[in-house]
Amino acid sequence: MPRAGGPAGLGTDLHLDLPRGGGTGVRDALIRALRDAVRGGRLAPGTRLPSSRSLAADLGIARNTVADAYGELVAEGWLTARQGSGTRVA
Repeated sequence: MPRAGGPAGLGTDLHLDLPRGGGTGVRDALIRALRDAVRGGRLAPGTRLPSSRSLAADLGIARNTVADAYGELVAEGWLTARQGSGTRVA
């Protein structure tokens, strides 16, 4: 089970279960997992998320998959992103 945490990760073990094989299934699963973490209080408002590169490496998925998931969650209002400040929980 891939986990995001540790020095390069969130500092919070999210226990993200993502399907293997890439594609939109992994992206959608990541979006759901991050939404659930926010809803469940495991990611508090203002929490800085790891870079897309770092999270992708931790999870063993493509960086663009993470970037697309972050972009979707920013568009939905779950996250905020500012150049130079990273991505944070809204």
